[in-house]
Amino acid sequence: MNTEKNNSRREFIKAGAMAGAALSIPSLGFNIINKPVLNDEIIGHGKFRYRVHKAWGDLDPATTPVKNCHEMVMDSKGRLIMVTDETKNNIIIYDKSGKMLSTWGSEYKSGHGLSLFNEGGEDVLFICNPDGENPQVVKTTVDGKKLLTLPDPRKISVYEAKDRYLPTETAIAPNGDIYVADGYGSQWILQFNKEGEFVRKFGGPGNNDDQFSTAHGVAIDDRDPNNITLLCTSRAHNSFKRFSLDGKYLSTIFLPGAFVCRAVIDDENIYSGVCWSRLKYLNQTSDSGFVTILDKENKVISNPGGTKPVYKKGELQLMIQETPIFNHCHDVCIDEDKNLYICQWNANKTYPIKLERV
Repeated sequence: MNTEKNNSRREFIKAGAMAGAALSIPSLGFNIINKPVLNDEIIGHGKFRYRVHKAWGDLDPATTPVKNCHEMVMDSKGRLIMVTDETKNNIIIYDKSGKMLSTWGSEYKSGHGLSLFNEGGEDVLFICNPDGENPQVVKTTVDGKKLLTLPDPRKISVYEAKDRYLPTETAIAPNGDIYVADGYGSQWILQFNKEGEFVRKFGGPGNNDDQFSTAHGVAIDDRDPNNITLLCTSRAHNSFKRFSLDGKYLSTIFLPGAFVCRAVIDDENIYSGVCWSRLKYLNQTSDSGFVTILDKENKVISNPGGTKPVYKKGELQLMIQETPIFNHCHDVCIDEDKNLYICQWNANKTYPIKLERV
């Protein structure tokens, strides 16, 4: 990597961000940071290339602050709903122009996972709050009304009382079953039925194929409607591990160099934020995130912000950050025009970034 070139680019990006932050206009009782018309930087590979809009989601931090922008989903009305661990406004709802529509939530001080499920024609949210004092998985309406709280596994004899429980993600099967990734806790995937009754757990910590090292995410892979499976993240293993809906290990998608967060399924593709990559000494490196995109054959086809994917004799080679646009990509949301919205953890309290498909 060309250090001098990268440093110059960082200074350019920093200067642009400072210039944008200096301008604000009043709007509907709150301030929105003035946003640039266009950014000419294009990232990505093949047919999956994007123009970067770093200021797309910028709001006035004095009135609508964020700490970490953890995850985002798009509801049936085309609204973009994001969770942050800032209790002044845990949930921020945007339209696709980047305008804030509303906010709610003040109790999820570790607000982390956000999943959307259409239940009988109505959108509902599942929020993971891996708060050490009060870890929760809560089902709500899109405007914040609580519908269900899943039981703490330590209180229903699924875990020992001494075990850690810090849920990071959920996925909801077509029958309403809820899968919870205990990614910051004891590394199990927990399955509950739609009423919140415990069904089973699988995985656990370790280096076997059916075990996890940071079980950070879980997703329903329904690209083949005749064979719906789970894609579970094992982030420190740089992989997604595939399981049946009843918890049987099936296979691994190995993504060398990419500390992936949750898998996001859209049409025939898998998208994921890469929180860290392995740089100079092949170690987990701060501020080295990018986005990775896989095709229907689970082959990486584009890495916006990262190096071009290379396969040798059918094996994917090491992937790392190439362009220092991102810090730690935590989630990807895709709209109907195939634009991407990137949420970041530990990124200096910055708002979501839009990647416009070109």
